[in-house]
This record gives sequence, C-alpha cells and structure tokens, in this order.
Amino acid sequence: MPANIPFQITDWSNIPKVEHKGETGKAYWQTLQLGDLRLRMVEYSPNYLADHWCQKGHIIYCIEGEMTTELENGEKHSMTAGMTYQVSDELSSHKSYSKNGVKLFIMDGAFLSTDK
Repeated sequence: MPANIPFQITDWSNIPKVEHKGETGKAYWQTLQLGDLRLRMVEYSPNYLADHWCQKGHIIYCIEGEMTTELENGEKHSMTAGMTYQVSDELSSHKSYSKNGVKLFIMDGAFLSTDK
C-alpha cells in the first residue's frame, strides 16, 4: 500500500552511502524508503558493471555522466545527463554498465508491479 507522504525536503548529503560491489566497479546507494516507494541517489564508479540481470521496475533519471543498459535480448541503450528510462517489474531484464561513472536518481516500488 502506498504511503501518505507529507511534504518533506531531503538533504541527500545527510543520507549515508552504502557500497554495493558490481561484477566490476562499485555502486554507492543513498536510500530513502517511504512506505513501498524507494528513492535512491546512486553513483556508479568508472568501469561499473552490474553483477546480475535485474527484473525490477524503475524510473531512472541520469543526473550526470553516462551509462549503457543492456536488455537480456541483447538490445543496448545509452543514457546521458538529462535522460530517463522507465520500465515495469518483470517486463525487461536489464543490466547496466558505466565506463566513466554516472550519477542517477532512481524511483521504484509497488506502483511498477505488473501484478495488478
């Protein structure tokens, strides 16, 4: 069930970064959980490659840098600053790579579920 979210400001500099290792490189997540809505500021280090095919839905906004997302069917899509991608759960398995690093704002949660 979605949370009722009162007006609030998030100072991301106060949210701790948690390191997640990729197949290569590292990802640093700052996470704000509001009910079943998850908001994240994520930075991929140079040469970051995700260590799994993700089936979760996301709305991703690229703040700075560039990354390539590969779909399990072999399609590749590049994103640069100012671009977004959006996908619902279980519709397109994806895996991301960043040669020079990237900073992203990511939203996900039950609203992207295909089980409605």
